[in-house]
Amino acid sequence: MGSKEEIFARIKAHSVDQVERPEMTFTPLTFPEPLAQFEKILKAVGANCVLLDKGQDVNEAIRKAYPEAKTIASNLPEITCATVNPDTLDDPRELNGTDVGVIRGEFGVLENGMVWINQHTRYKALFFIAEALVVLLDRNELVNNMHEAYARPDFDNYGYGCFIAGPSKTADIEQALVIGAHGARGVTVILE
Repeated sequence: MGSKEEIFARIKAHSVDQVERPEMTFTPLTFPEPLAQFEKILKAVGANCVLLDKGQDVNEAIRKAYPEAKTIASNLPEITCATVNPDTLDDPRELNGTDVGVIRGEFGVLENGMVWINQHTRYKALFFIAEALVVLLDRNELVNNMHEAYARPDFDNYGYGCFIAGPSKTADIEQALVIGAHGARGVTVILE
């Protein structure tokens, strides 16, 4: 018997009996003030939150948040401050050097500040390669918790989708936090 077979035999000899899954009897979190909760959690995960006033121009809010941005990539028709439409590029690597990417979120989750993003642009690289990411989100599309998020019908209707919660971050075993290690260095959620 080779080492592989010996390992499997030892695992089988020390396996534990199956137990019945415990009943899930708890009440998921809910929040009485959704906008305040979402803004608080976004700040905690390192993101910014902008609540647009009625009639306020979203392009104005983007320029105010990122006044130094030279390259703004978006395929959203209302984003007139965009300098690049990513859908017209031949190669996603052409997005390298993008200062700000502007995309639309489907819904936000109050308990953790995540926003569900469906791919409505040719290249999903835009989500991760831009130095900063602006996510436009309808303020009425907030759910309390992940239980509600997974139950949404639009959660299963996508080619590619992901949750984004603030800028990318990582921490090593010495607890040194690095922001922007493998994605956007800054995230701003604009609630329309």
